[in-house]
Amino acid sequence: MVVADINKTHTLVTENSISILVVSGRSGSGKTSVLNILEDLGYYSIDNLPLSLVPEAVHKLVNESGIRHIALGVDIRSPRADLSNFSEIHNTLQQLYGEQTVRVIYVTAQETTLVARFNATRRVHPLMAQDAKDSLHSAYNLPAAIKKEAELLEPIASSADIKIDTSNLNIHQLKERLRDHIGAENKVIINLLSFGFKYGSPIDADFIFDVRILPNPHWSPALRIATGLDPEVGEFFSDYPEVAEMTDDIAKFLQRWLPDFLHNNRHTVTVGIGCTGGKHRSVFITEQLQRRLSASLPPALTVVAKHREKRHW
Repeated sequence: MVVADINKTHTLVTENSISILVVSGRSGSGKTSVLNILEDLGYYSIDNLPLSLVPEAVHKLVNESGIRHIALGVDIRSPRADLSNFSEIHNTLQQLYGEQTVRVIYVTAQETTLVARFNATRRVHPLMAQDAKDSLHSAYNLPAAIKKEAELLEPIASSADIKIDTSNLNIHQLKERLRDHIGAENKVIINLLSFGFKYGSPIDADFIFDVRILPNPHWSPALRIATGLDPEVGEFFSDYPEVAEMTDDIAKFLQRWLPDFLHNNRHTVTVGIGCTGGKHRSVFITEQLQRRLSASLPPALTVVAKHREKRHW
């Protein structure tokens, strides 16, 4: 279940706009996961920041460091006097940066779900840990700590622009909900990487295509010092229809499957194109694919051509 204030309009977050998100919620509900997702979406994330330091931190990040997208995690570990003053701090941020710029995300889950998550991970609830430090024995059992935490976080929960119940959400669904609510564009960088097998396969590649079966310009003395970026190498390949056929086959495969990564909680995909030395065949095909895919894939997929072995040319 996701509850949001539908009376508040959320404009699309662009690269130049300021967006300040205060992220809070019950322990075990997924607040850290939310901060990690926001970081992947381009936010500068800070977790466990004392609430009283939030205005100063925002000022330094926005005005001194030029950071435009900020996500600040505040939870029960913050001093309790700070939590009771949340409304005042929230109002200060809105006055300084605008009501539409500052938003509060509150993450929660059903109590049975929270108990199950703590039991599964064998973590100690923060209130139980804090209380144990102050005395020899904790005054809270887990259900009592969960209920007490909800009471202490009520000033934040009541001010939330977005409330997300993660009880039945997986990480992919959580990302989609967040992206929709904050207006962040979903983007994936497609790295087309030419490489030479004699220098080793890229260990971070999601796909690898071996083009060593194609004719090799290296064996032409006039082309040996050239690269796949040079027009004379392209002219060489134009005499071999199998080069165009393999390029077409790889392009069709990538055009079919790369758009699906927009819905797979991914932010980068690396496609390796390998030949023997990473100088002619892989470079030429990588450049051809970059032009073709840039023109045919959805705008949210940014296609970049990189040549790993350039230092060896």
